[in-house]
Formats: sequence, structure tokens, C-alpha cells
Amino acid sequence: MSPVRPTIRELLAAGGKSFSFEFFPPRTDQGVTNLWRSIRELEALHPTFVSVTYGAGGGTRDKTVEIVERIATDTTLIPVAHFTAVNHSLAELRHLIGRFASVGVNNILALRGDPPGDPMGEWIKHPEGVEYADELVRMIRSHGEFCVGVAAFPYKHPRSPSIESDTQRFVEKCRAGADYAITQMFFDADDYFRLRDRVAALGCDIPIIPGIMPVTQLSTIERSEQLSGAPFPAALAERFRAVGDDPEAVRRLGIEHCAELSRRLLEQDAPGIHFITMNKSTATREVYGLLDLVGGS
Repeated sequence: MSPVRPTIRELLAAGGKSFSFEFFPPRTDQGVTNLWRSIRELEALHPTFVSVTYGAGGGTRDKTVEIVERIATDTTLIPVAHFTAVNHSLAELRHLIGRFASVGVNNILALRGDPPGDPMGEWIKHPEGVEYADELVRMIRSHGEFCVGVAAFPYKHPRSPSIESDTQRFVEKCRAGADYAITQMFFDADDYFRLRDRVAALGCDIPIIPGIMPVTQLSTIERSEQLSGAPFPAALAERFRAVGDDPEAVRRLGIEHCAELSRRLLEQDAPGIHFITMNKSTATREVYGLLDLVGGS
């Protein structure tokens, strides 16, 4: 049994800024090789934690669990396991919690998740499962000394009828026992600040960690809108299109913008930065280097 790592709650409360990286379960053998190369390269930066996503519709559940277990047992990193309710009964969810606990994983990110096949399709609750993420948070907290994070949406969740209802739903997750939140990716710092102000106005003060991904090619812009449900900032999109014929210039602008965005967030009291890596370390390490954070987190 692996030693239990510190919780994200404890690490955030200790002061200083959190710097973390997000990976996803690959589908090919080469993808696995690339993932572990990136993990080892980013491990050298001593991040506060790393997280592993669950895949659309919970489709990579077993791979997620395997990767999290290996990070917990074979590296010095603190893993956070993404955990969704999609297509899972309460019995299955309890079994997964037990697997994580058995290898010393005590940090879980509780997400309702997207329907399999079509992330924007109709949400259908498992007949023996849970309906909302706040129920998932309560269930995890009832099964041991877990630190539970939740998702936050700077724009709003694509299925939320309004920004106000989305903010209320977020606060309900916090009051169910969430310790912190990580945002969906965004590219305008003001979106994050507006979210933080809305949440604070409802009396909720848990740390909200910004989720950031550098634009390294023009296709990232369209992909980000599909993943986040938020429109890409028009003025920023024009800056990228102006250099669109030069892939290296696009990549350079993306890294510079990501560093600028991160600096502004940190200067205005964001608790840290969560880098969405897409299982690649190079761009993330370049942004990290521009922030002069190497050896600091």
C-alpha cells in the first residue's frame, strides 16, 4: 500500500501558488509511451499535483484508474483522479473509491460527466446512480478522508439555462463538501474574475484554480469551443488568424498569450494554474519557463 499523499486542500492552505498538470488516458501504445515521457519530464518541475481525466462518457475509466495507480506507486507526484457519474451505479462508484484508497489516492475530482458519444446529448441518469455532481461529492466524502474537487465554468456549463443558475449549481457542489475547484479552459482572464465575483457574492470562498491551455495551432481554437462550450475571444482569434499562415508564429503567440494570461491571474490572487497538457510537455514547459517558476511549486 502506497503512503497517503497530502491533500490538495492542505497544499492550498499552506500558502504559495499551486501549479499542476492535466493528462488524459491515451488510446494507443505510442500514446502511452508519449504520456509517460511527458509525465517524467513534467515531474522534474515538481508540480503541486497532476490530474488524469476520465474520457467522454466515462469511456476510459479503467485506463484512468490504472494511470492514477501507477502515478501513485511509481512517481513522486500527487495524483488527482477525475471521477464521473456517467453510466455508473452507486456500487460501481463505491468500488472505484476503494481502488483509489487502496493505493493511497485521496484526491478526487468529482464530475457529473458528459453523455457517451455526444457530449452535448441528453443527460440520462444511471438507474442506480446519481443525478448531479453534488450527490457525487457527498458520496465520496462519506467513504473516507478524501479531498474532493469539482469543476467550475467561467462562461457557464453548456447545459445551464443561465449564468445565474450555473453559479447556484456550483455553490451547491461546494456546500456538499467540495474543497476546491478547477475551471474548464478559458482564454480571457476577465471571465475567471467574473466567475470568482459571482461565487463570492453567494457566500462561497473555496479556492478556484484556473484551467489553462496554450493555443499551439489554429485548430485549438475550434476545439476549445467544443470542449468548453464557451466562445473563443474574438479579438484574440484575430491575432491568431493574422499569423495563421506561419505555424511556428501561431505556436509562439499561443505560448506568449498563455504566459501573459497566467501572470495576470496570479497577480490578481488566483490560487495557482492548472495546465491542460494534452499529454505533451514541451509547450507547457515553455510557458512554465516564461513564468520563471522552475523549481518553485
